[in-house]
Amino acid sequence: MVREVTHLDSDHQILNKLMDEYGNDVWNYAYFLTGNRDQADDISQEVFIKVYQGLHTFRGDASRKTWLFTITRNTAFSYRRSRFFKQGLLGGRVSSLDYPVEGSSAAKYSTSTSPSAETEVLEQQYADAIWDIIMELPDKFREVLVLSLKYDMKIKEIAELLNVSEGTVKSRLSRAKLKAQKELRRLEE
Repeated sequence: MVREVTHLDSDHQILNKLMDEYGNDVWNYAYFLTGNRDQADDISQEVFIKVYQGLHTFRGDASRKTWLFTITRNTAFSYRRSRFFKQGLLGGRVSSLDYPVEGSSAAKYSTSTSPSAETEVLEQQYADAIWDIIMELPDKFREVLVLSLKYDMKIKEIAELLNVSEGTVKSRLSRAKLKAQKELRRLEE
């Protein structure tokens, strides 16, 4: 009995550490896959339940991040399928109000230490436009772009996560960047 409690304590500690270290990344990845905050919340919770239940199945073949993202991706796709059959097509455009603001790329566009309100609004609009462009990309392009740019995953890690060749990842990433750049140039005209 003491052994079980110790085992449970260590499982809880491991889960808490994973949630602290990767919780935001899991939620953000779920959000990028679904484009919906509520769905990202549901998926994130389900991911960490699955992680807790399967802690002892982690073999270390991939990084913890890749393992968590694989679970997140599979959970999101299962969630999408179940919602599709229950409610029909999900459709609908993601509004810029749904994007995560705290810690988002918008913060990177600041040009001074204390920008004016006008500058902040323009920077937020620009960041929202970029997110709109990214969210409008086809799933297979958006996913590799987000994994590469936001999560700094290497080509090999992305290939493992998506279960495709490294060449496929490179091709999708290149095409995603070209499509996004082309659309951004069009908006700036």
